[in-house]
Amino acid sequence: MSTLADKVQQELIQAIDDDALVLPTLPEVALKVREAAEDPDASIQGLTKVIGNDAALTARIIKVVNSPLLRTNKEITDLQMAISRLGINYTCNLATGLAMEQMFQATSDVVDRKMREVWNKSTEIAGICHALCRHYTRLMPDQATLAGLVHQIGVLPILTYAEEHGELLADSISLNHVIERIHPIIGDRILRAWEFPDPIAAVPSQYVDFTRNSVRADYTDIVQVATLQSYLGSGHPCTELDWGAIPAFAKLGIDPNVDIQADEDLSAAMEAAMSMLQ
Repeated sequence: MSTLADKVQQELIQAIDDDALVLPTLPEVALKVREAAEDPDASIQGLTKVIGNDAALTARIIKVVNSPLLRTNKEITDLQMAISRLGINYTCNLATGLAMEQMFQATSDVVDRKMREVWNKSTEIAGICHALCRHYTRLMPDQATLAGLVHQIGVLPILTYAEEHGELLADSISLNHVIERIHPIIGDRILRAWEFPDPIAAVPSQYVDFTRNSVRADYTDIVQVATLQSYLGSGHPCTELDWGAIPAFAKLGIDPNVDIQADEDLSAAMEAAMSMLQ
């Protein structure tokens, strides 16, 4: 690791330990959606009112409900009908994840490009997670999708730091080193600060632990396998690992030696899930 990367890493870890690192806040619309969904008297009408105040999010929800994965014979053009079709919990998780896209923007072109790159990768992983969850587990596809969307949320404060420190921004190798080493720790802090449920909040810090072996398949396993599958054919160092020794594959019942994207049905489901998030 370079001297600069080492120095920045130590600074950020110290800031985390001192609770001095400024963590991003969940977008206001996402907070309101969660509040509406968690209300004991939660209703489709109430959630419709909250989401309906955000035209862009309304359009995204309607796009999702009409996607090849979820659509029925009749096209849905009304937000309340869309929420009725998806259900309150599914809509809440989806809206929370989609609202986060607005966080991946910066004032400098270099950081903005990097944030777009991270968000695009997150939507790719989320799409694969959705398909894996439906095909190989009894877990909730909306939660798996949300887990995929937030697994790299810890990159945001690092890029904000880089935006304020030109030396790091100019050294892409050091920046990537810092991101790789620190984003899981910061991601865990962010999701716990946002009071995400434990199975999702644990994902950023655990999906990179390839020796991890929980009692049963969970959202971290799904994100881990989705991430590895996304690297196939890329020359990424993770493709050199012995996937047969990674417990997540066995827990999901997936042959680590098989490219699951070669399965036409599964590949089509992944593509459909990715497209509904874009």
